[in-house]
Amino acid sequence: MAINAKAAQEFVPIKEVRNGIIILKDGGLRSILIASSINLSLKSSEEQVAIINQFQAFLNGLDFPTQIVIQSRRLDIRPYLLMLETRLKEQTEPLLKIQTKEYIAFIKSFTDEVNIMTKTFFVVVPYSSSLIKSKDGMIDSLLGGGVPKKQVEDTKKSMDLASFEEKCSQLEQRTNVIINGLSGIGIRSSQLKTDEVVELFYKTFNPGDISQGIKLQ
Repeated sequence: MAINAKAAQEFVPIKEVRNGIIILKDGGLRSILIASSINLSLKSSEEQVAIINQFQAFLNGLDFPTQIVIQSRRLDIRPYLLMLETRLKEQTEPLLKIQTKEYIAFIKSFTDEVNIMTKTFFVVVPYSSSLIKSKDGMIDSLLGGGVPKKQVEDTKKSMDLASFEEKCSQLEQRTNVIINGLSGIGIRSSQLKTDEVVELFYKTFNPGDISQGIKLQ
């Protein structure tokens, strides 16, 4: 019995990534911010209350939905071990060489027994609006009868481009609102670039890859 297998891309609602902006198949746009974190445990009670109240006011001031995503991944300790082994080869002091070797063994043993996790915080900023959809007949009626087909197609493309640029402008305004709002609380954030967005989704759909993740600029 034949089975109609679908490509994995058909289950992903992303059409393309352009200039760091995710274009969905339904015409919606998304931008992704990577954000720093605040350790409330190191703050006084008064500071904790102030930060929570500021964050609440920030959320209540938004007039559009946002999504906060926390990604936990196992820390890749291999680059650190490689650096230590390089230092070990360059070390000439016998005592320091022994200590470095013991430290490397300790790190390997510790990371084998304990999963050290890193957390990365993302904010997804959406923008969706009804696309300008027109049938050939409607375009013909707007431009008048007997319009060449190429001119009709050029007009449709220009309308789509204008709609896309307008949506990008609206999305950029929303993104800046999020960045400025988080900055007021003491949280740094920056928008992911195209290659960073692709890397993020690749690692999301390939969780077995434990290589280093995206870093806040």
